Amino acid sequence: MHSVKKGLKELKPIDLRSILKYVPQFRHHIFIIGIEGSLIDDEASFDSLLTDIAVLRRLAIKVVLVHDVTLPQPSQRKKGLAGTDATTLQRAMADSGRVSHRFMQGLTQAGLHYAFTNAVEATEVGIVKGKDQQFSGKVAKVHLRLIHHLLQEEIVPVCAPIAHDRTGQPLWIDADLLASELALRLEASKLIYLTTDSDLFLNGRQVRNLSVQELIQVLKRPNAIDNTIAHKLQYAVQTLKGRTPRVHILDGRVSGALLTELFDTVGIGTMIYANAYQQIRPALKKDVIALYSITRNAIEKEALRDRSLREIERDLAAFYIYEIDESIVGCVALFPLARSKVIELACLYIQPFYREKGAGQKLVAFACDEAKRRGFRKIVALSTQSYSFFQKICDFEEGSIKDIPTLRRKDYEKTGRHSRILVKRL
Repeated sequence: MHSVKKGLKELKPIDLRSILKYVPQFRHHIFIIGIEGSLIDDEASFDSLLTDIAVLRRLAIKVVLVHDVTLPQPSQRKKGLAGTDATTLQRAMADSGRVSHRFMQGLTQAGLHYAFTNAVEATEVGIVKGKDQQFSGKVAKVHLRLIHHLLQEEIVPVCAPIAHDRTGQPLWIDADLLASELALRLEASKLIYLTTDSDLFLNGRQVRNLSVQELIQVLKRPNAIDNTIAHKLQYAVQTLKGRTPRVHILDGRVSGALLTELFDTVGIGTMIYANAYQQIRPALKKDVIALYSITRNAIEKEALRDRSLREIERDLAAFYIYEIDESIVGCVALFPLARSKVIELACLYIQPFYREKGAGQKLVAFACDEAKRRGFRKIVALSTQSYSFFQKICDFEEGSIKDIPTLRRKDYEKTGRHSRILVKRL
């Protein structure tokens, strides 16, 4: 159970089983966590937050932190229309130094190794709508090799909103923008904004989950969203157009908010999501040879049933391709079983480099949603080597020969593969 310090909002403890369910999905993924300045001065909230971050690190989740300063920032600056003069820059630099010291203290107490890094190179914003932004900066370059090296060595990179250009001139970068840029360039799995104002209301109703397409339409309406959260939502849209599928906005004052949002099925913040299946498409005739080639290794290891080039070509309509940058990452096939409401998930294959990046789970989730959309009530998978993946990651259950229609049973017995039968009700 979470211990609740004075000043923190209490939250019910999350079930350890729900954490264990999500750990394999997130292991070795990169999360970018942006922390609002007001949270850093709230000692109880900040200490609780760093404890949550320490838990993520111990679960082998790679974390990059972005901290803000605590100076009050007018809405015009948030809109990128108010420049940063020399005096304001000096104040921001001094406050950033103070905040950095607070991070060093807290991260050390949490038992984490960390590094403040100059991996972000800045450049001037320049002139916006006729106004010189002076010492306001934007991200020019991110030295990805440096950040990846730190993460590989289990060191938490910490990025401040004061960055330098190539000449060493300091510039003040909006922390929300900085976190978004890091998520985009590191292809993070999640961008998480921790703030004191995380609730999203539309038409008087609180919204917990929203697709990026829906959010884009909402943001087109004047004054539809309070400005304090609208600023982060604008950057959420920018981030979700890249390779980051989820953006979360959480109230960092709630004890255990970070863990609850990530590991509880309900969550407590606002989550904006990209189209989870935007990179999955039906297989085309041009894919036949590639499908045959990439699955040969798995067939030789008896992980997949042998299918000839002619069989793949004949059954091409059953196949779906997971593609990134026009390269095939993996595939799956759906075969309806005659005279039944059962469909078989088959030919699931993921290229080795992507097996720890959630591609397999995404393909299975897509297959289940597609089967349900087509009116099937049950999906079955026959597996000789991946049954643990289906059970532990994809929520399939151990089935029996009775779960397979009669015609498919004959073929199952004929192959002699003795595959495990996994079942999921739709």
